[in-house]
Amino acid sequence: MVLIDRPAGSTRRKGESDWSLALAAVVAAFLGVIFIYTATRTGLAVQGLSGTYFLKRQLVFDLLGIGVMLTLWRLDYRRIEQIATPLYVVMIVLLLAVLSPVGSNALGAQRWFTVGPLQVQPSEFAVLAIIFAIATYCQRRPEGLTLRDVSRLLVMAGFPMLLILVQPDLGTVIVMTVVFIVLLAAAGLPARLLIWLILAIILVVVIAIEGGFLSNYQIHRLTSFLNQNSNNPALQQFIYNVNQAKTAIGSGGVLGSGIGHGTATNLGYVPEQQTDFIFTAVGEQVGFVGSALVLALMGFIGFRMMRAAVFAKDALGRVTAAGIFTFLAFSVFQNAGMTMGVMPVTGIPFPFFSYGGSSTLVFFAATGVVLSIEARRGA
Repeated sequence: MVLIDRPAGSTRRKGESDWSLALAAVVAAFLGVIFIYTATRTGLAVQGLSGTYFLKRQLVFDLLGIGVMLTLWRLDYRRIEQIATPLYVVMIVLLLAVLSPVGSNALGAQRWFTVGPLQVQPSEFAVLAIIFAIATYCQRRPEGLTLRDVSRLLVMAGFPMLLILVQPDLGTVIVMTVVFIVLLAAAGLPARLLIWLILAIILVVVIAIEGGFLSNYQIHRLTSFLNQNSNNPALQQFIYNVNQAKTAIGSGGVLGSGIGHGTATNLGYVPEQQTDFIFTAVGEQVGFVGSALVLALMGFIGFRMMRAAVFAKDALGRVTAAGIFTFLAFSVFQNAGMTMGVMPVTGIPFPFFSYGGSSTLVFFAATGVVLSIEARRGA
């Protein structure tokens, strides 16, 4: 089965620079800076700090990210074949190192390296490394994937997922699992094998939950959105977060309270608002209309990425672009859905909007790779 195929009767179009995708990514990033600033300025002022502290840092991350995007846009994406294996090995080493005393622990999780005032999260970059590794493997199997190939790819993707799960970072593992399935579909895995793979993954999840492989904390975090009226003390932290998020979004109404306004945002009622819950700042300040426009902007970025996958000239470009599209699209769906109480509470950032250097660099780098694929599709 091939998930992504060209429309009947269509021909491969000549490569072109997709300036609309690049511009949309930059616009999204700088809109994110505005909402990060409004979500953090009051809390910083209470602590006696400059209200522009997070704004300035995020601007630096965005400018670095734009530089990375432009650089990768100019490079031929086919070089991925040469660097995929070294990148994968480096990623494994970093994931092992972050679990050692070299890594930094915060809020019960050990996911970061602290470099001066900055924190680097290797698991963010691991998603791209796996996309490149699997796309390269599929490029070298023009005859199609066999069951043996699937077994190898399962090990290739499963080992870093296990290391990330230990941190623990269940949200990133969920994203990687969804991306992995789409990568195999885009590579042409037969439908029968794909269905069996999905059923096997569901079975593993059930065994992990019932067999005690996941902690109660992780299970409660995943299931709290299904029990939002529960009085279970173990669920209250997550239910509280979701309720505050929904209250903030709901208070925005149709047009919002205005940029820089909003009780929930200004009084810091929503926890981790500049990172995991940044979409609540959007909903409260610009309302339903503004939130819909933000989601439409992200939908446009996703559409251009999917278009690059459809018209890619080879398996490497097709699988890579499809994986990056899924990475972005599922991150948006999961993050926005979490704030509205329809998806589990996870630490997945909203692409280009959430505060954080690792996330910003990863999504700009991913966009740069897609731009390179689009520019060279007729080569």
